Amino acid sequence: MKNVETALMLMVVGMATVFLILVIVIYLGKLLISLVNKYAPEEVVPVKQRASPSPAPIPGNIMAAIAAAVNVVTHNKGRVSKVEKR
Repeated sequence: MKNVETALMLMVVGMATVFLILVIVIYLGKLLISLVNKYAPEEVVPVKQRASPSPAPIPGNIMAAIAAAVNVVTHNKGRVSKVEKR
């Protein structure tokens, strides 16, 4: 019976030690994150502005070619609703 008591005590001490170490790691991690966010904030990347506010219109012959390609691929079931130049 003495061996079982010793084993249970060793198990409880080991589990408590692991629990305390994990709690310490969690709080040190939170402290590190808050310090990094405070003293080394993330750089803000400026958003690129578009060159022209309105895109140039697509020529009629190119629009017709796009519509024809869509008709061939979809067997006249699809249609072109919007074409944007990027």
